[in-house]
Amino acid sequence: MTDSAKTVAIIGAGIVGVSTAIWLQRAGHTVILIDRKGPGEGTSHGNGGVLASCSIVPVTVPGLLRKAPRMLFDPNQPLFLKWGYLPTLAPWLVRYLGHANADAVHRRAAALAPIIGDSLAEHQALATGTGAEKWLRPSDYLFLYTDRRHYEGDAFGWSVRAGHGFKWDILEGDALRAYDPAFSPALGCAARFKDHGLISDPGRYVKDLAAHAEAGGARLLIGEVTDIAREGGRVTGVRVGGETLPCDAVVLAAGVWSKPLAERLGLRIPLESERGYHLELWEPSVMPRSPVMVASGKFVAAPMEGRLRLAGIVEFGGLDAPPSRAPFALLERSIRAAIPGIAWKKTVEWMGHRPSLSDSTPVIGPVPGVAGAFLGFGHDHVGLTGGPKTGRILAQLIGGTAPNLDLAPYAPERFQ
Repeated sequence: MTDSAKTVAIIGAGIVGVSTAIWLQRAGHTVILIDRKGPGEGTSHGNGGVLASCSIVPVTVPGLLRKAPRMLFDPNQPLFLKWGYLPTLAPWLVRYLGHANADAVHRRAAALAPIIGDSLAEHQALATGTGAEKWLRPSDYLFLYTDRRHYEGDAFGWSVRAGHGFKWDILEGDALRAYDPAFSPALGCAARFKDHGLISDPGRYVKDLAAHAEAGGARLLIGEVTDIAREGGRVTGVRVGGETLPCDAVVLAAGVWSKPLAERLGLRIPLESERGYHLELWEPSVMPRSPVMVASGKFVAAPMEGRLRLAGIVEFGGLDAPPSRAPFALLERSIRAAIPGIAWKKTVEWMGHRPSLSDSTPVIGPVPGVAGAFLGFGHDHVGLTGGPKTGRILAQLIGGTAPNLDLAPYAPERFQ
């Protein structure tokens, strides 16, 4: 410990919050980790598990505005809407769809590449020596298409990735079958990225990281933060239940639940839930060699401990509505088409909330006008991928070190 050591309250014990806690501890700070349900119980539990460094292209690509209405009425498309939520969603949706153009995609890609582009190495640096590294492994990552023409239909996204230095090879026909015979002959073309990674149990991974932080002296609290105390424009504590816990700094990393507290700090953040679904097929008869994105269904199939996890689907419907049945049915139909004849012993269903900002770029950085307040949320589909780098940046900022990165694209005040 040094004279500059701080006590930092971190709101949210998903991958971003837990990563921040570990990097802060390594710098000599004291950490209070607060979560409404506990470490790794939310989106960090239910994601696809892929360290998808190449996923710098957002959902809002050119042409989405034209395709989206048709997708909403096609039960075989991975886009769903609870129509009663549309009036609430509409202001955010207008801003979101306003980014479905080439310039916005290039801006988002340039912002995400430094956060997720070296994800495997960032996770290795975070997890080594924590006991969580057993869940982390290097892996290829495949994008599966029906044929070369189908692959070339995504030429814009591939050009964006190439522009940021990503490289891949193409497997077709017999070469693809030799690499992995699991998939249907109807899927005859794959783009293979090397040097990616996979977390074989994301929920356990985050819990083990949090346990390491606790063993290192972090205080873990299960509860709801209702306010952030300030005095003279500076953070002095956080309100949990009926108690105010003193602290020198606070990090708001509660995913989609961050919005109300951000408003208490004077920021109106255009944040919505992209409700994501997963199916876990336990003891499957066929297990893919590597995680794959099946392009026709826009879902990931990731081999995990004892099960195959299918993750994907975008549904807009807010935080309170129960899960819909149609996304689960679509995931099952999709995997049966991709891996004909697959069987399994047990199915586990899950629905959670991706924190999605209208420009598909996370907020990372200090809150203007409130000394000691920092934000780190809004990573939509790449929260697990970008969590360690985001946590490292936040720990550097809190410790007074300037990260070797232009933080302007992530500035919390950019929406004001």
